[in-house]
Amino acid sequence: MKTLPVGELKARFSEVLERVKAGESFGILYGKKKKPIAMIVPYKDSAVKKEREIGPLEGKVTIQFADDFKVSEEELLKLS
Repeated sequence: MKTLPVGELKARFSEVLERVKAGESFGILYGKKKKPIAMIVPYKDSAVKKEREIGPLEGKVTIQFADDFKVSEEELLKLS
């Protein structure tokens, strides 16, 4: 992570945003002592869902259902 004082950030704002788009992060320094106060990081869109991986625990875990477990596939998946 790179750091920039506020004045330099203001002067290079468009360049910094392009670099953030490319995945870099920047710390913002403020005041005479150049104290870190904030960060600019790439935005991760939570609305975009990754495709789920099927079976990541295959062979690592076992699942057992009780003999009296009675639920339809639709109920289990809440499709009904």
